Amino acid sequence: MTKGIGMRLSRRFVLGGLLAGVAAPVLAEAPSVSLRPRARPLPGAAARGAAQGAAALVAAAKLTGTVGYCVVDLASGRVLEASGEAQEMPPASVTKAVTTAFALEKLGVDHRFVTRVMRTGPVTNGRLDGDLILAGGGDPTFDTDKMGDLVAALAASGLREVTGKFVAYAGALPERAEIANDQPDFVGYNPAISGLMLNFNRVNFVWKAVNDGYNLSMNAEGARFVPPVSMAQVQVVDRDVPVFAYQTGAAQDRWTVARGALGREGSRWLPVRHAATYVAEVFQTLCAAQGIKLPAAEVVYTLPAASEIVRHESEALPDVLRKMLKFSTNLTAEAVGLTASGAGSLEGSAAVMTSWARRRFGVQAVFGDHSGLGPKTRISPAEMVKVMIATRADKRLSLLHGLMKTADLPSADGKPAAKAAKPGSVARVAAKSGTMNFVSNLSGYVDAPDGRALAFAIFAADLPRRAAVPVWNRESPEGDKAWVRRAHRLQAQLLNRWGQTYL
Repeated sequence: MTKGIGMRLSRRFVLGGLLAGVAAPVLAEAPSVSLRPRARPLPGAAARGAAQGAAALVAAAKLTGTVGYCVVDLASGRVLEASGEAQEMPPASVTKAVTTAFALEKLGVDHRFVTRVMRTGPVTNGRLDGDLILAGGGDPTFDTDKMGDLVAALAASGLREVTGKFVAYAGALPERAEIANDQPDFVGYNPAISGLMLNFNRVNFVWKAVNDGYNLSMNAEGARFVPPVSMAQVQVVDRDVPVFAYQTGAAQDRWTVARGALGREGSRWLPVRHAATYVAEVFQTLCAAQGIKLPAAEVVYTLPAASEIVRHESEALPDVLRKMLKFSTNLTAEAVGLTASGAGSLEGSAAVMTSWARRRFGVQAVFGDHSGLGPKTRISPAEMVKVMIATRADKRLSLLHGLMKTADLPSADGKPAAKAAKPGSVARVAAKSGTMNFVSNLSGYVDAPDGRALAFAIFAADLPRRAAVPVWNRESPEGDKAWVRRAHRLQAQLLNRWGQTYL
């Protein structure tokens, strides 16, 4: 049984709470005339009672910080309930909804990320008289098993020997050692960005107690291939905190880990900072297993003139985005955003998406990245609802609704709804969640079986409490889990209330 830190998975990979890992959309202006039935108008006293009911739920949640929400009837555009709706707040991973629309508009539904193996000379009797190039295309979904299949195809082409250099081209995206600089060094959801990426730029750290010490190893584990990795190294040290500490080397990642955190055995994915070096090493190892000997890699950022031998294509963009929204993968969001903008830096790319969103939706939001991981992104609940309405009305991007994960309207006690006796007989919620320390958000739609629908956003954040947490302790600070549970319960209660009252 795995024990110790290997059991503690980040919330960004274990999506807990209401509709965790759900997706959401963004784009275009709402129609001036709608064919949907209008929401039932509320008389003045009833409207005041509705607002009081929502306020009572917020008060009962006992969330420190700020809570803002807004819910709108999609047919009429009428605001049904709102409070704190104009407050600019960090959307966290709800940002990925905007990134989804941005990427679909700029890249199109047929876009695929391509990783190629290329040559600069002729191949004669299995010998390449020239250089072999592994050319990354910024594919954030490329993993060890896909690389293993690519190498098998290369071997099937007859290649066995390379007389020239082994070149790793990583210039398809601007290179960056981490997405955000206000996260713990060791969290796997904050890896490097590069034109060459593998396993979401994470390396698998494995340990097992032996006598008075530990057997330690690093690998690029897949389902079918488990190549060892030497560019990432780790040592056990005697200290209490931090659990992990990182030091960069020349094309190496050097880690130390606190002895008392390990337990008997386990494993954990750590972020890779020298992504191109990591990918090239794994490729070289897999090639050796196929009888193809390669020299040490030379990483370049300008692609030489070369001919393609074999290639791997990712899934089509909508499928990449569906998984990004479901699992809230930060690296995928940054890769598709950077590819869509064509900018030379993450900051420049975020500025391009900010300008685009302001033109498209008439909002004043600011985006600091494409994933919501960093500290600079701000948007209000009312603006997020505006984005949701506009997206739903855009014919070109109407498929976004289908990319989102859905669930039945939750029950009044804030728990998941009981399974409907008849499929399609209850309202459904489709949304994207966003969670960081003392930040919990949800935005999307509630759809009734008869076609009526609501757009909503619920944001909660205690930024002073978040800022007080030391960076090294931001994976799971004291009090955060209880705070987030209360926020999730409030989200469910508000959704139930809105579905029952307005649909």
